[in-house]
Amino acid sequence: MHATLIRLQDTRFPAIRRKGLETLQVNLGYRCNQSCLHCHVNAGPNRKEEMGRETIEAVLTFLRRSGATTLDLTGGAPELNPHFRYMVGEAAKSGAHVIDRCNLTILEEPGQEDLAEFLAAHRVEVVASLPCYLEDNVDRQRGKGVFETSLAALRRLNALGYGAEDGGLLLSLVYNPQGPSLPPPQEKLEADYREQLGSRHGIVFSRLLTLANMPIQRFGSMLISKGQFNEYMALLHAAHRDENLDHVMCRSLLSIDWQGYAYDCDFNQMLELPLGANGGARTHIAELAAAGLEGGAIAVADHCYGCTAGQGSSCGGALGD
Repeated sequence: MHATLIRLQDTRFPAIRRKGLETLQVNLGYRCNQSCLHCHVNAGPNRKEEMGRETIEAVLTFLRRSGATTLDLTGGAPELNPHFRYMVGEAAKSGAHVIDRCNLTILEEPGQEDLAEFLAAHRVEVVASLPCYLEDNVDRQRGKGVFETSLAALRRLNALGYGAEDGGLLLSLVYNPQGPSLPPPQEKLEADYREQLGSRHGIVFSRLLTLANMPIQRFGSMLISKGQFNEYMALLHAAHRDENLDHVMCRSLLSIDWQGYAYDCDFNQMLELPLGANGGARTHIAELAAAGLEGGAIAVADHCYGCTAGQGSSCGGALGD
């Protein structure tokens, strides 16, 4: 979906500027073993885009020089990039905290049988998509059989120590609504997840992150096809809270696409809104100096209300949590 489709005629999202860089979020490619209805990347099995080794080296060089403490790997399914394990290993050597945004089912795919052990050996935080604790809801959004496969993957991670109370290996689950509504309060929903997954399936995890669905790409197209796009945008506008502006992820995060170009966030990347508020040319990670980012303007548009509506939403869950 083109960026113009998600903008209302009169955008009034407040101007915001960058703080110090903490997280480098890198999209390793759009190939995925799933095709989820809510996917803002429009990822799937037939996508061919993936980050090459030369670009990965440029990202690692920037990471080491930037002072960022976290490398956040996403996709598609980031693990399908042939250089995924190399990148994780090099980042871990440099002392960075590595996050793998995992769809869980990838752990059960042929050729990935040792992936969970690799992640545990490098103490990678797993941020795992599980949009509900009920089978019907998960399979409706993500495909038939996904819930049972996800449980098998979670048991595999639990057996390695992920999600244990001692806090050794972090396992975060991610919830997003089934349709055009805001997530419920994160703390209450986390308690429900713990009770349901624990009592029914013996699954433990570290924390739950609640994310709002962004009205772009596959989810945005679905809203338009059902005549719900304007209604959802109105909901996001009405629920905006100024106090969330100080905590939105774009203030301390830099998003890198599979070609190595920089954006203020993953959503701006999908909408091809270049880094900064001037709408200028794209900047490659190999040409970027981290020291020049702090205090810079952030490119904003109407989809940004998805991050400031209600309790707020970011890659780290509800804002302030």
